[in-house]
Amino acid sequence: MRFLESYSTFDFMKITFNPIGKQNLSEVTAIYNYYVENSTATFHLQAVTEQEMEATLSLNHPVYKSFIIACDGETVGFCYLGQFRKKEAYDISTEVTLYIKPTFTGKQIGVEVLSFMEKTAKNLGLKNLVGVITSENTGSLKLFERCGYFKCGHLKNIGIKFGRALDVISYQKEI
Repeated sequence: MRFLESYSTFDFMKITFNPIGKQNLSEVTAIYNYYVENSTATFHLQAVTEQEMEATLSLNHPVYKSFIIACDGETVGFCYLGQFRKKEAYDISTEVTLYIKPTFTGKQIGVEVLSFMEKTAKNLGLKNLVGVITSENTGSLKLFERCGYFKCGHLKNIGIKFGRALDVISYQKEI
């Protein structure tokens, strides 16, 4: 299965997706750790190591795929399909995750990423995509809604970060 795929968003940006390899771990980890240290988009409280990121991304897994997102050849983020739950009955479902560098948010890249991830998941035989989003992350909430995901869960005060109790909202899309 070929994964390199290109999309055009607006008339001036070419978005490409390439599988993440060990050579990308430093860059991907830096993008993620920006969000660890500066936002409630993730519930990690401390920066993660490249080894932790490698385990999260399940590199070279036959189903759980991860990709560098590039815009005109520049890395602007990463995305991945992750195991939804560790029980076999859930194997038709996957959690979809994406992180875009802050300087590239608001440019419709997320719409292209979710479209690509949905096609990838469908080609892999998956049936459901789930996004798990902190309620303060209004940009991601709007993105998932705009892309046809429906709200399927709301956990109140489920985690604490930066001294605040935070909610988590789940969105689902059947493909």
